Amino acid sequence: MRTHTKETQQELTPQLAFEILKQGNERFVSNLHYNRNLLQQVNDTSGGQFPFAIVLSCIDSRTSAELIFDQGLGDIFSARIAGNVLNEDILGSMEFACNVAGSKLIVVLGHSKCGAVKGACSHVEMGHLTALLEKIQPAVERIDSKNLQISFDEKVEEVASENVKLQMKDIFRRSSILRNLFKEGKIGLVGGMYSVESGVVEFFEPKFHEIGQDEIQVEEELTI
Repeated sequence: MRTHTKETQQELTPQLAFEILKQGNERFVSNLHYNRNLLQQVNDTSGGQFPFAIVLSCIDSRTSAELIFDQGLGDIFSARIAGNVLNEDILGSMEFACNVAGSKLIVVLGHSKCGAVKGACSHVEMGHLTALLEKIQPAVERIDSKNLQISFDEKVEEVASENVKLQMKDIFRRSSILRNLFKEGKIGLVGGMYSVESGVVEFFEPKFHEIGQDEIQVEEELTI
């Protein structure tokens, strides 16, 4: 499997970038990884990199995006932080990935049995972690407002999924650069949940925009 070049990156649409990740996860779950010469990819990427997507995921040791999506060196940007939450630095990294380096897709990836989400649901306070977990509280509050009759473990899964959706919404709300790239049809946005039990990524409905699409529809997509 060859490393992406500037030409192959430019040929991709956001939709095709999404399909590449979907197929990669299918290979991962089936244990049918592409045969890659990683040392050759080190050489191939020594002069530059052309990743087709940026993935925001959790620091959880079981959730390496490159492995989950069966990608090689230089294929994707990987931004990792506990609870896959958005902050100024990660938002700037996304702007670099898409507006400078040419990536076509932003992925926000949560996962089952997330320790950060459990901490937020339990209102844990511990040093600098306190401020991080506060970024998950809007998802906790939204699930609490539904008054669901569920167990704590079930609540954690609901909050984890809701947190992905809220982080996705914040990307376009906070970044005019990424919002405009989406309106121009240059990037797409998708969220998903990774199962640490099965290895399967269940994607939410991806957000794409094609030039000429009704502006009202575009604004509806941007609100997630």
